[in-house]
Amino acid sequence: MDKQIIFEDDHIRAIYLQGTTDTLVLSFGDLITRAKGLSINAEKSLMKYDYSVVGIMPKQKSWFPASSMLALLEQLQPILKQFKKIVGYGGSMGGYAAIKYSKPLQMTRVVAMVPQYSIDPNEVEDKRYTDFYDATLNADMRIQAHDIVADCEYIIVYDPYFENDKEHYLKIKPLIPQLHTLHLPYTGHDAIAVLANSALLHDFIEYPYDQTYFYKQIRDVKKNSKFYYRSVIAHLLGTHNEALGKILKGIDLQLDSTFLDANLKQTITRILLTNKRVDEQDLQKLGIQVNLAFEEKTQLQDCFGNIIVFNVITQKLESYSQQVIDVNGKYIIPLNVEHSGLVEIEVKKQTYLICMNDRRVTKLFKREDALSMDMNPIVIKKCTDFYVLSYKNLYMRCDASGNCYFDAESVQDTEKFTVV
Repeated sequence: MDKQIIFEDDHIRAIYLQGTTDTLVLSFGDLITRAKGLSINAEKSLMKYDYSVVGIMPKQKSWFPASSMLALLEQLQPILKQFKKIVGYGGSMGGYAAIKYSKPLQMTRVVAMVPQYSIDPNEVEDKRYTDFYDATLNADMRIQAHDIVADCEYIIVYDPYFENDKEHYLKIKPLIPQLHTLHLPYTGHDAIAVLANSALLHDFIEYPYDQTYFYKQIRDVKKNSKFYYRSVIAHLLGTHNEALGKILKGIDLQLDSTFLDANLKQTITRILLTNKRVDEQDLQKLGIQVNLAFEEKTQLQDCFGNIIVFNVITQKLESYSQQVIDVNGKYIIPLNVEHSGLVEIEVKKQTYLICMNDRRVTKLFKREDALSMDMNPIVIKKCTDFYVLSYKNLYMRCDASGNCYFDAESVQDTEKFTVV
């Protein structure tokens, strides 16, 4: 199928993909899917059903300024006249544009995932996108009642528990009397990724609105979405930690090793280690590979009574209670501490140095191996009544939650450690 650029300026690029359907889809990109060549937002799913599509792709983080959209409208009119059914689809910034420009673009249905009401800092409390606000480009940008088409269907999908997106939804809702709302709890701003499914997008475009039907389709998509489980895990941790165990035991989940970012992986493994015995199946489901089995050695205690360990799963220095170490000693290894020198741990008679770089990436090196130029060993210093750990000129401190940081320039109680 041939694609052609039908409009372009400094802020947007519009690409026309002619299909065979009686429906025209106006697919708006977002901050992630900005203009790149002839790519169109949700292109693979739309091409699967041979839709005629105009991909309206942002080139800047400028929220589809009205000047650009009105200029596009002039070029788009001959195409719009060919279709009786015109559906706008987009998420976040694209969801905003689909609603905002539904009237001039003659839409008959709008499907907006987690849309913004505005990014003007004087109009919203949400500060995620206010740095992109330009008073010249975005003046009077908020969605208003006169933007709404009376006989157009509007569907918004959002997480009612995510306050930032909820604020925008609550400002948009009174403006659209015929609004249909679909909730996607505990997914934050990730609705677009969670619901990325060709059949569901086809339903959003074509199927008569039936809330029961759409929720059933959404449930089916969620069950097979890795993005959904990642979002749920990220948003429930700390308040509903038992949900993680239920997900791990009840879902056939298999994430790759890069799917969870380092901070989320650390939080998850801390909860697993603190609340239950970690097993290989749990770790494999989360895409966490563990290749070393460590032995328990000497122990260094922080000011909260926890033991300093190297966590094989997160590859970080942390602190845990002795009870947790006793249960999960295969994964969290107390340091070898005898005197001043380099921080070491021992694995099956093999000694490893714990090294770090300025980006706080921690790695293990065999004692006899060469270090890469960016890596430096962590040093332990024995003082009269305590020990300190340091990286270059910074001392390590521990907080009550067991997190360790090399950010202290002087030694206080949180930087002092004792041998048990």
